[in-house]
Amino acid sequence: MKPLKEIITPQMARWIVIGAVFAALGIGLIKVMVGMLAWPFALATLLSGELCTLLRFFAVNRWVFPHHHLTWRRLWRYHMVNALGFAIWWGAANILKSVGVQYLVASALATFVSVGFSMVSNFYWVWRKPTGKTRPPHGPVESPVTTRVNSR
Repeated sequence: MKPLKEIITPQMARWIVIGAVFAALGIGLIKVMVGMLAWPFALATLLSGELCTLLRFFAVNRWVFPHHHLTWRRLWRYHMVNALGFAIWWGAANILKSVGVQYLVASALATFVSVGFSMVSNFYWVWRKPTGKTRPPHGPVESPVTTRVNSR
């Protein structure tokens, strides 16, 4: 068995820190939306999850996998992986609440349900190191996200 230092690398530790920060932010957003604004729980979980997913992409892209530019391909992969992880989390949170678990506790417990999937997919698909064998037949593996200004 590998020593813990080999399993939890500095990169993995940064990924865990970002996940914890955004989990707390998501619960805070749900508290505001449900507890203060009286929004439906399903809507609050959907909105807080999507907002945290997009913001977390920027943090992970820059701090965990230090890329100095964004790419549409990476953003697309990350969003698709998170959509599935989010569906797992959202379903678990709502099932737990429907069986009587307090809504904030349900949200926190549901986070544990989707973390393993997210970890594996982030490290081994979204931000995997190119092998040279995965290039598409047309163009580079990834192209930077750029904003074009019309010069008219």
